[in-house]
Amino acid sequence: MPEPTPCLWFDTEGEDAARFYTSIFPRSAITEVARYGEAGHRPAGSVMTVAFELDGQRFTALNGGPADFGFNESVSFQVDCETQDEVDDFWTRLCEGGEEGACGWLKDRYGVSWQIIPRALTELLGDPDHEKSQRVMAAMLEMRKIDVAALRRAAEQA
Repeated sequence: MPEPTPCLWFDTEGEDAARFYTSIFPRSAITEVARYGEAGHRPAGSVMTVAFELDGQRFTALNGGPADFGFNESVSFQVDCETQDEVDDFWTRLCEGGEEGACGWLKDRYGVSWQIIPRALTELLGDPDHEKSQRVMAAMLEMRKIDVAALRRAAEQA
């Protein structure tokens, strides 16, 4: 059965990006590198596409050349984290050379948007106690990197 595979358009840095991402996520690897031939619109032998996997999710990086469009927040990749340590690790590593955003969002050095989300946030926002979930939402809206302990404190306020 066909599987959707995100394809990320880069000018020339697709292989660097794939190496960066596979160094961060466990059980990840570059699986194939294809190069332009004589008929391509880039120099023969230069990297055209890089197939890679991040913890089993397939991706393709395409060195398609400069474009009038770029990455933006309308497409992002969520990283579901079990612990604060995981949040801290993914946040620090993906944000290196990039920029922090609000509410658990960041842009990496290539401009790709990521959401580093602890499972506790999803659980607390889904709490049947509406007031509790709203306190958690208000706390989260003040954060850059998500702080699980602060979310739990907000949830328990009376």
